Amino acid sequence: MDFWRVLVVCVLLTLTINILVRLSCSIGGMTSISGDYYREKTRNKYSGSEPISTRAVRVLIQWEKHLSRIAYVEEARMTQSRRMLVLRAVVEDYIRSQEPVGSTTLTKDHDLGVSSATVRNDMAALEDEGYLIQPHTSAGRIPTEKGYRYFVDRLATVVPMSEAQRRGINSFLSGSVNLQDTLQRAARLLAQITGQVAVVAAPSLAKSTLRHIEIVPVSINTLLAVVITDTGRVAQHMLNVSELPDTTVLSHLVNEINAQCASVSLTRTADYVRQMSSRKEYRSISKLAETLAQAFDGMADDERASELYMAGTSRLAHQRTVADLAPLFDALEEQVVLMKLMSSLSETTQSNGVGVAIGSETHTPGLLHASVVTSGYGRTLATVDDTTKGETAEEQGREASDRTITAQDSSEPIAFVGSIGPTHMDYEATMAAVRAVARYLTAFVAHDENQTNS
Repeated sequence: MDFWRVLVVCVLLTLTINILVRLSCSIGGMTSISGDYYREKTRNKYSGSEPISTRAVRVLIQWEKHLSRIAYVEEARMTQSRRMLVLRAVVEDYIRSQEPVGSTTLTKDHDLGVSSATVRNDMAALEDEGYLIQPHTSAGRIPTEKGYRYFVDRLATVVPMSEAQRRGINSFLSGSVNLQDTLQRAARLLAQITGQVAVVAAPSLAKSTLRHIEIVPVSINTLLAVVITDTGRVAQHMLNVSELPDTTVLSHLVNEINAQCASVSLTRTADYVRQMSSRKEYRSISKLAETLAQAFDGMADDERASELYMAGTSRLAHQRTVADLAPLFDALEEQVVLMKLMSSLSETTQSNGVGVAIGSETHTPGLLHASVVTSGYGRTLATVDDTTKGETAEEQGREASDRTITAQDSSEPIAFVGSIGPTHMDYEATMAAVRAVARYLTAFVAHDENQTNS
């Protein structure tokens, strides 16, 4: 509407200019008739300047040029906007049919408001800009990696799953008996929903916080430390001692760790336990406390996600050619590379909480013709105590006995859930499914933690 309004104004101004030009010519004719008297009067009245009619014409001509430029820019903007609508239509149709899309099909299936010839020109322009490619001379066009990226970035919101779908997810996952069973079920469910490979990572100890610890004697010179994290993971460590410690002192040590280090990272817990070993009341078990601190440090340095739960790999045979399967299976077997990719992607998600890597964006040879959609689940607690910044180690040691370590909320996910499929995957449906499963796992971890604390 703005373009047509500007165009009408330009036409009206052009007509006005033509009228004024003719009027100027008429005035010139009258001047020639009136002779020297009129010229003398005009010279005396407008000495050193142009006649008023000429100046008005010049101003109007400048305005016409200005409005013409505005009309040109507006037309270019509308043309580019229409091209992007054409691009979106091509991506949607290709995802649905997996066949090259032609201009006739687009004008028939989409209300673009222009002719097939105009759409054909737009598609040619999009091909020149790298958004589309024509596999064969006589064929339609298909999206490139750049085209898919534009499409994904312009998805305003992730379409939420229906109430029936959410109930199905809750019903399928609610029957699990523990975290591992839940993660296995989540992978199978996501593979069923998307028809693609589903990957769910178990939380790593490096991103976990302490929920509870117990230390029990198992022999004359061995203690067993049982550590439960906020994610429900249980870690066991054998602590060798020269002789069993006094049960009262040991109980006091364990109770203080549980009270002061709940929801604190394992690294910070190790620092706190190390500080406890230098205090007077724990001098008799200082070596035990130091050994326990080393055990916490070892768990904190464990960057492995422990396990990757994968499902849906058999579905690849129905979507890929034989030539593509070998490198893709190789990529899926490289679990360390896969974990690094999906973990990094889940930590740098879009505003909708879902990250997408397309083709070469994965930086993985086996995934050059695949897309990865992932989202983090669970939330860790930041454990940096700002009150200790700038203090010396000695000052921190003196204050450690009377200071409770506080934890602050952080948005860092503790693990990820993702889907791997072809670049022509249904991005909207896949992103919605990944986000829904991630949210369920976040709620599951939080509920499990609340039940344990209560």
